[in-house]
Amino acid sequence: MPSIRNTSIDPVDIPNWRWDPFLTYTIQSLSRFEKKALSIPSDFLDRKVTTGSRSKPVEVAISTWGCSTNHFKKIRAVCLEAGSAASVLNFVAIPFNDFDLPFFGADLVTLPSGHLLALDLQPVLKNDEAHTQKVWERLIPLHDHWQSLLPLGGAIPKEAEPYFSPGFLWTKLPLGKDSDQIIHKVIMPAYIDYFNLYLDLVNESTKISTSRSKILLDGQKSYLSYRAEKDPARNMLTRFYGRKWTEAYINEVLFSL
Repeated sequence: MPSIRNTSIDPVDIPNWRWDPFLTYTIQSLSRFEKKALSIPSDFLDRKVTTGSRSKPVEVAISTWGCSTNHFKKIRAVCLEAGSAASVLNFVAIPFNDFDLPFFGADLVTLPSGHLLALDLQPVLKNDEAHTQKVWERLIPLHDHWQSLLPLGGAIPKEAEPYFSPGFLWTKLPLGKDSDQIIHKVIMPAYIDYFNLYLDLVNESTKISTSRSKILLDGQKSYLSYRAEKDPARNMLTRFYGRKWTEAYINEVLFSL
């Protein structure tokens, strides 16, 4: 992997990264849009550190892929590989607030304790039917199909409920060959279904009024503030890269508008 890429839109190349097929599919699907690279400082585009003991060093590589389009103010992916310690894809698509659209979110995480896998079209105005109905009536059947093939991931915190839809696909799997097969045969096609539905909604969307747009923007800000404050990767990133770098990355790159 190059130590520094010139722009966020350049291909990510992390050897043996588990989630590469998901990001590759995502980037290919976005080829229908004219993409522009995000302005991301080089220190956040790619970074490597070595952790662990002298006898068993572990290289931790993190890369940030991102773009904007005429519909999206920010699409970004966090790609992290740390061998047996962690492998992560965190992906968020943030539409411009003059389109009445949810966010797309995916967390695909492998830790020593197992796989934590989540997909959703995340509302920013959960109690607003104009924002949710056209999405949920198409999302929930997809969720019901794919969730029936997976163990439930468990309850989400009550404070997080406003930011998840009834189509939230969430599971935990143990490590092993059986889970690898489930990721290939269930999680990957579920991801494709969810992302294709999202892109269909984007293609069908039209611009909304200025007053409505301001309401959507407030909802987006609330969502991103919550994610920045409660990011579950904060402790792991701090352990690998230090608190100062981690806080800047979370607040200035991952969950900023």
